[in-house]
Amino acid sequence: MTTPVTIVGAGLGGLTLSRVLHMHGIPSTVYEADSSPSTRTQGGLLDIRDYNGQPALQTAGLTEEFRKIILAGRQAMRLLDREGNVLLDVPDDGTGGEPEVQRGELRQMLLDSLPAGTVRWGHKVSGVRALGDGRHEVAFTNGTAATTSLLVGADGAWSRVRPLLSGATPEYTGVSFIETHLFEGDNRHPTSAKTVGGGTMMALEPGKGILAHRERGGNLHTWVILARPQDWFTGIDFTDPAAATAQIAREFDGWAPELTALITDGETAPILRNIHTLPVEHQWDRTPGVTLLGDAAHLAAPNGEGANLALYDGAELGKAIAAHPDDIETALTEYERAMFVRSVASNAGAPDLHVMLGDGTPHNLINALAGN
Repeated sequence: MTTPVTIVGAGLGGLTLSRVLHMHGIPSTVYEADSSPSTRTQGGLLDIRDYNGQPALQTAGLTEEFRKIILAGRQAMRLLDREGNVLLDVPDDGTGGEPEVQRGELRQMLLDSLPAGTVRWGHKVSGVRALGDGRHEVAFTNGTAATTSLLVGADGAWSRVRPLLSGATPEYTGVSFIETHLFEGDNRHPTSAKTVGGGTMMALEPGKGILAHRERGGNLHTWVILARPQDWFTGIDFTDPAAATAQIAREFDGWAPELTALITDGETAPILRNIHTLPVEHQWDRTPGVTLLGDAAHLAAPNGEGANLALYDGAELGKAIAAHPDDIETALTEYERAMFVRSVASNAGAPDLHVMLGDGTPHNLINALAGN
């Protein structure tokens, strides 16, 4: 089959692109490896920023729908020391420009905005090849294939489309996250819920930290942060959740029990997230008929910008294609030129994990947040 626009990856960026194209009467097909929208959990809270994420959703005509899923009060933030003492407590007074939403709800909102059948689930890419004249074939592990005159890689860190454009591969940052959840915190884990507060809580020391978000229904989402070599984590048996949890918690011996409970009381098996990045100035030469967006183009360590940039990439690429429907190369050139600049600027100005976990933490972070 042949479609004018083929998008690989049904994440936030790919879906935003498809939505903007749909608004302009341009058909697209989104291929996703997951078998359904509920195959995997979709991460935690996202702060959708007023200078990129929110304008992207406005371009997609979804501002009202977005407002309905905002979690009030979640822009509150507190910073604690290892004894549980509050070093910084910033309430959510309703004036902030970064309202929080659940990633899964945001993704579902985008899915609901597309015509039925736009997303083809259960299509994991096995290979991509150029056919000449800007056309490409995408092969899937289910034995099918798609031929397209415009291919967009929106398939994240380990993009199968990226090698068509670039030889860059993600590199480990030296920092990993371990994820778990405590459900119905106010009722079932009241001490932990009080410790986290109304939004985001961070407790940091050099080389390690505990971060937690208050999500919908009082659920608490914990991220343990450890600056360790990647092979250090191979010594943890994540197939044995209890043993893995205990081993991770030992890295925080001596910390306040209300903090370590965010690890030891986790109700989901701990999930390891090794953090990788692409080079900050990752770019490629214009290649006919193919481009990238989101993490496939500019993977960075978690800094609050990734999801917002993906949304913005999708919206801007959709606008460029709609403005030049008969001259795709001009559209892609304009999109990539602007995207390269904004991704470099965003990553250069974002918080660095190694600074957050460096010798001066947490006071360097307090100073940064205070603008010092």
